Amino acid sequence: MKKYLCTNMASNKNIFKGVNDRFHGVTVDSEKEACNTEEFPNKLNESLTHWTNSKTRCVWFKVCTEQAEWVPILVKNGFNFHHAKHGFVMMYKWLPSQEICNLPTFANTLVGVGAVVINNNNEILVVSEKFYDRPHWKLPGGYVEPGENLIDAAIREVQEETGIDTEFISLLTLRHGHFGLFDCSDMYFVLALKPLTQNIVKCEREINFCEWMDIEKYLGHPHVHDLNRFFLKKYLEYREKNIKIHCDHGIHAVVKKPYTVYHAINHIH
Repeated sequence: MKKYLCTNMASNKNIFKGVNDRFHGVTVDSEKEACNTEEFPNKLNESLTHWTNSKTRCVWFKVCTEQAEWVPILVKNGFNFHHAKHGFVMMYKWLPSQEICNLPTFANTLVGVGAVVINNNNEILVVSEKFYDRPHWKLPGGYVEPGENLIDAAIREVQEETGIDTEFISLLTLRHGHFGLFDCSDMYFVLALKPLTQNIVKCEREINFCEWMDIEKYLGHPHVHDLNRFFLKKYLEYREKNIKIHCDHGIHAVVKKPYTVYHAINHIH
């Protein structure tokens, strides 16, 4: 839930101020509104009364590690866990008794990238990972970091795993699945990248083997998964038909945040 912050006008010192959002909710940050454990239950009760009377819909408490003793008190007062990150847990309580709670769940999808990197010799850059229980050749890639764009993630992963510098050509395809790591859904985006260097310097920590492999050999190799063969075939199809899935950048009209939109154009090198 995106929040647009404004100051809560509650002035009573026995009431948490928090910050209001456009959904008529309020968020209290334990680092910004310190309260000792002895005073916390009473201040919480008075705050809940105030928020209920003022038609607040949802109350959020961002409880940092230093104030972790607040957690059992919040639970006793009807708060539930929404999500946690390093250093804090976010808890919430839905106040309207006549309105169904329609809060979105926390982020439930992991995003990964793989890169099809083809050099001028019609060879594909492939890796074999250290911590995999059977022989394989796969595309370099990995998980997208928070706040990282797909293109930046693919370029970074290729450089980290193989030492090869690249630039973006096209988005190729994506795979979507469920019940993956941490019981999250998983989206795996495959991008075509152009190599700017040729000399491989593999990551000793993660990669067993890395090489430039002839694409025909790759397509017929017994240690290549069918899905990875499909990704390469899509690259070759796009190249033959001069198709490119390009990206443009913009600023969202409402939330004023940057975004990237991908769309097909009839041109690929």
